[in-house]
Amino acid sequence: MTLEKQDKNALSDVRMAKALEFFEDARANLREGRHKTAINRSYYATLSAVRAILILEGLNPETHEGVVTMLSLRFIKPGFLPVDIVKSFKVLLSRRSDVDYGDFDTIGESDAADSIKLTGEIIELIETARRNFMA
Repeated sequence: MTLEKQDKNALSDVRMAKALEFFEDARANLREGRHKTAINRSYYATLSAVRAILILEGLNPETHEGVVTMLSLRFIKPGFLPVDIVKSFKVLLSRRSDVDYGDFDTIGESDAADSIKLTGEIIELIETARRNFMA
């Protein structure tokens, strides 16, 4: 993807706004007892936040695994973000897959609350790094 810096920054802002909206949706769903939906929205909030920082490098992976790979190569390996983000992202992806595709209810309130906690931590770390890359 070939974009000018200002266009990358603008697209990054749009993606981060989406991440924050999804994160608020996740918290609302948890409060209302919709744990599966809270987990789903937590994951997609995280995905949008990661995509918000990746676009600053002109990266727009088409798959969930591509997002993880590019995040690892461009931001984790060089030390801009901690490796724990990838571990947490994979937990969130696994939980999201369970609630979206699983036939049996194995996810509960504690998993949903933990997903929201992980998402909040990831968004905060990414937002700090994103602002540094936008400068």
